[in-house]
Amino acid sequence: MSWPRDDAKLERVRALMVEEELDALVVRAPDNVLYLSNFWGMKGYDAVVFPRDGEPTLIALEASADDAESAAWTKDVRFLKGYDERDPRPPTARTLDLARDAAREYDRVGLELSLGTQASDRMVGEPTTYTRDWFDAFPNASDATPLLARARALKTTQEIERIRLANDLCAEAMDYVRDHLRTGMKASEAAALWQGFVHGFGTGYRGQVELALGFSLVWSGAGIRTFTATTDRPVVEGEPTLFEIWVCVDGYWCDHTKNLVAGELSSRYVELEQQLTEVYDAAVAHCRPGASLPELDRLVRDAIAAAGYPGQPSHPVCHGVGARAHEPPYAHQAGTGTVEENMVLAIEPGIYWDGGGGLRLEDNFLITGDGAEKLSAFPDGIVRA
Repeated sequence: MSWPRDDAKLERVRALMVEEELDALVVRAPDNVLYLSNFWGMKGYDAVVFPRDGEPTLIALEASADDAESAAWTKDVRFLKGYDERDPRPPTARTLDLARDAAREYDRVGLELSLGTQASDRMVGEPTTYTRDWFDAFPNASDATPLLARARALKTTQEIERIRLANDLCAEAMDYVRDHLRTGMKASEAAALWQGFVHGFGTGYRGQVELALGFSLVWSGAGIRTFTATTDRPVVEGEPTLFEIWVCVDGYWCDHTKNLVAGELSSRYVELEQQLTEVYDAAVAHCRPGASLPELDRLVRDAIAAAGYPGQPSHPVCHGVGARAHEPPYAHQAGTGTVEENMVLAIEPGIYWDGGGGLRLEDNFLITGDGAEKLSAFPDGIVRA
């Protein structure tokens, strides 16, 4: 599906460029290419030269010409060959040649110099990285990453619509898994049920989604830990099976943690669910325009410590969601910043037991003038399969 040009988003970027006295941005991260051009590339070989005034230039793989024609918001599209019989260099070198030529007339250029993470391209299996030559080609460039983070933190009407699509699809996939989860199946099988639904049912979803991809980590019972891969451990009766899940629809994301239980929930998890739900509800209630992000982090961690779990969780409790599953702003007690209207935030407190097991709750919330609006229809807490 081709989305109409989001002028509100692009004008916000240009206004920030005026503040920073930048003539052009030169970006290569797939999420920033998407953000500025609506083109989501296949291999990460693409780039955008985005001027403060005038038509942006999209640089794309020649094989993606049809995609660029249907999706890109600019008519200035310049193509590179994936294989050039006269040039043994990798394709990114040819991307650089085209980017340097397109940016030649601009004096003050911004690059993603402090980029820490980026979203995937459409193939995802081999993320593309750029060599030092990319940065050396613009020796006087400023760092545009903070500018783009500021722009991306506040969502436009179109962006919110796209994020809602991802949230709705994610909820439908969880409904599907709830009907099919069985005690004893491997966690990897449960993950495959969810991922297969997202990709199969989600591609073409509501006639609005060209490509849907799902990413998951699934653990059950004592297998619930942070930062570990899905395994062949079985789904345990009476204990949660936790789904840490992301959906990407045409480059816009959601990030959830949902929990199912086969059979009757054990008493110790009933208690844990109640403890964590109180923390979660307080965090959501805090998220109103003008609220402190550092205070949100302190609120969650202090409440979890008061419940008997000091020092938890080992991951952030709140971050932005949009053209990446994890993007600024982040809530950190030693940081700065406030919650603002039109942010989309993932709120995710968690409590984990020594030796394995525990619980995390997470959904995405649109910040409105009245507070935080939950974007997923799937329930929080532990849901009976």
